[in-house]
Amino acid sequence: MINFLIKRIGLMFVTLFVISIISFIVIDLPPGDYVTSYIMSLKKQGTTVAAGEEAVLRERYGLDKPLFVRYFKWISNFVTGNLGKSYQWNRDVTELLADRLPLTVSISLLSMLFIWIVSFIVGVWSALNKFSIGDYILSVLCFLAMSIPSFVLALALMYVGFAILKVDVGGLFSREYADAPWSYGKFIDLLKHLWIPVVVIGLAGTAGTIRMLRVTLIDELEKPYVIAAKAKGLPMWKVILKYPIRIALNPFISTVGWSLPGLISGGEIVAIVLNLPTTGPILLAAIQMQDMYLAGSFIMVLSTLTVIGTLISDILLAASDPRIRLS
Repeated sequence: MINFLIKRIGLMFVTLFVISIISFIVIDLPPGDYVTSYIMSLKKQGTTVAAGEEAVLRERYGLDKPLFVRYFKWISNFVTGNLGKSYQWNRDVTELLADRLPLTVSISLLSMLFIWIVSFIVGVWSALNKFSIGDYILSVLCFLAMSIPSFVLALALMYVGFAILKVDVGGLFSREYADAPWSYGKFIDLLKHLWIPVVVIGLAGTAGTIRMLRVTLIDELEKPYVIAAKAKGLPMWKVILKYPIRIALNPFISTVGWSLPGLISGGEIVAIVLNLPTTGPILLAAIQMQDMYLAGSFIMVLSTLTVIGTLISDILLAASDPRIRLS
C-alpha cells in the first residue's frame, strides 16, 4: 500500500506539471492577450486609446515577455502559494477566491448531500423492485433529468419560485439582506433561496448516480453468494446490507474525485443564470478576457483537487472493497 501511495503521489506531481503547461498554453492560444481584450472593451464603450498606451499596458502587466518566461514566473509563484494578481479585477487571486469560496462550497456540499441521499434511497428501492411500474417511472424521470439542460431547469424553477411560491428568486439573498451583516434573518433568507441552485446542480448528478447504483445492485443481487444466502433463510435486509450494498456503493466513493473540484467551480452556467455570487462566473470571465493568472491559477486549483480526489477515491475503494485491496 505504501509503494502504491508513493507511485501515485509522484504521478500526481507529473500530471499537475503537464496540466500547468497545457492550460497556460491554451489560455494564451487565442489571438491577442488581456490588453487586446481590454482595449476592445474600451472601444465598444466609445473610449479612445492612445497609440502608445497599448505597449505601456502590455509592459506593465508583463505581457511583453515571451510565453515561457511568463509561465515560469507564474508556476514558481504558484508553488510558493502566490496565485498572482488578476488583471481584470486588479486584486490578488487569493482574495477573489476567498470572497466567493464559502458560498460556493456551501452550495456544492448541499448538492452533494442531495445527490447521495436521494440516489441511495431511490437507487436501492428501484433495484429491489426492478421492472415494476414504479421502476419504469423512475427510469423515465432519470432520463429526463439527465437530458434537460441545467440552465433550462434553473429558469423553470425560478418561474415556479417567483409566480407560485412568491419568493424573490435570483441570487442567494433578498434585496434587504444582500449587503446586510449576518443575522438569523439573513440565514433564513439564504435557506429560502438555496433550494433552487441545490436542486438544479444536483438533479443531473442524482439521476446518473441512481442509474449506476441500480445497475450495480441488480448485478450483485443475481450472483450465487446472494442466492445461497437467501436459500439458507437469512433475512432479506441482512443479505442486502452484508455485501451487495457495500459493493454497489463503489460508484458513490469513486465520485469523490469529481466532487472536490466541483466544490470550487460551483456550476458555472447555473451560477450565471441564477446570478449566484460563486466562483464559476469569475472563471468564465477570466477565460474570456484572457486574464492569465486568474484563469491559470483557478484551473490549477481545480486540477489539484481532481488528482487529490482521485487518490482519496482509490484509497476509500481499497478500504471498502476487499477485491480491490487484494489486487
